[in-house]
Amino acid sequence: MIKNFIIAILCVTSVGIYAQNSTASPYSYFGVGDLRATGTVENQMMGGLSVYTDSIHINLNNPAAYSKLGLTTYTAGLSRKEYRFESNDSKENASISNLDYLSLGVNLGKGFGLGFGIMPYSSVGYNFLSERNTDQGLVTESFNGEGGLNRVYISVGYELFKNFSLGVTSNFNFGNQNTNSYQTIEDVQFGSFNKIESRIKGFDFNFGASFTPAITEKHTLFTSIVVNTQANLVSENTRTIGSFSTVSGRDIEVTEVDLEAQGLARTGVQIPTTATLGVGYGQDKKWFLGAEYSFQELSSFENELTPASNLEYQNAQTYRLGGYYIPDYTSFTSYMKRLTYRAGAKVSKSGIVVDNKEINDFGITFGLGLPLSSMSRSLSNINIGFELGKRGTKYGDLVEESYFKVNVGLSLNDKWFIPRKIN
Repeated sequence: MIKNFIIAILCVTSVGIYAQNSTASPYSYFGVGDLRATGTVENQMMGGLSVYTDSIHINLNNPAAYSKLGLTTYTAGLSRKEYRFESNDSKENASISNLDYLSLGVNLGKGFGLGFGIMPYSSVGYNFLSERNTDQGLVTESFNGEGGLNRVYISVGYELFKNFSLGVTSNFNFGNQNTNSYQTIEDVQFGSFNKIESRIKGFDFNFGASFTPAITEKHTLFTSIVVNTQANLVSENTRTIGSFSTVSGRDIEVTEVDLEAQGLARTGVQIPTTATLGVGYGQDKKWFLGAEYSFQELSSFENELTPASNLEYQNAQTYRLGGYYIPDYTSFTSYMKRLTYRAGAKVSKSGIVVDNKEINDFGITFGLGLPLSSMSRSLSNINIGFELGKRGTKYGDLVEESYFKVNVGLSLNDKWFIPRKIN
């Protein structure tokens, strides 16, 4: 058992070190980047719900759910996302593949569970340009950025009394963000550039509670509240400006800006608190339907290093609806009857307002949970999901982003901490 535990830690650490998180969305320019889905494939395919918990799947969003685990559970998720960007005068396509999470949950005794893992938290990956005519000629400005934040976490969940559980997660966030801007003027030999590199790190905490009383002999009410506290991150910054040759692309003059004198060498990044309320109803291993509401006071967010005059942050809200259906969990004769069919939808007001236009997101999700064995007693499964969505708008010279995402998640179950029997 100890050997398995060590191997699991090494796998999580090594994959986390080499995992790259990325996006192609122009909206990753704002805030700390494009926030990634933090739930497992099972939860994402129900519209991103975190209110549902069971004994064989890890719930990455609600730490109280670890108290429900009956077995040790390994889970990992991959995704492929296809983008289509459309503005008033152009269309572009892009695609990105990612490791979404790698996690381990352990049952330490009745009503007590532990989990840890790694996942990307946000991604930066944009590249766009703007052109305008001036008295000096055509001015072209290009902007690109890359990087993002990763997150390692440890969670504990405990059933305080029957059907009522509490949990807490400690997240350590870390990563780099590089933002570059270039300006050239028609028929002018030299252009100018501005490059900013930020190394960001810091903690935040996630507190969760769930209450799942039995309403009838077969049916259960699911309720939850999750509060992700304000992340007080620290950003260590460097900035260089200079000029370059528009013919060869080589830098001509480079100057490192004294950010220390401006009080910007070390800045704070506060990601406001998010609160989520959820409720659901269902029959164990048969069906479930739930809804959630999330609220974040994003209006208090600001970026001291790169303020934008056309950008405003408002409070963010998200509504989610989803569920699952299993025709016959115990069927020995039909594998198809033991599949889990999931579906959901989400509507999100991101809180980002650009040129007085709100950047909202709408998506629908659906997927399948496939048992890994033809025998009904198998608890391990592979989960496949799909998401169709649209974000932003092309009005006001902005970009409308359509996306299609394919998720694949693996959930493996095993027994640890089994006492030896001596005959």
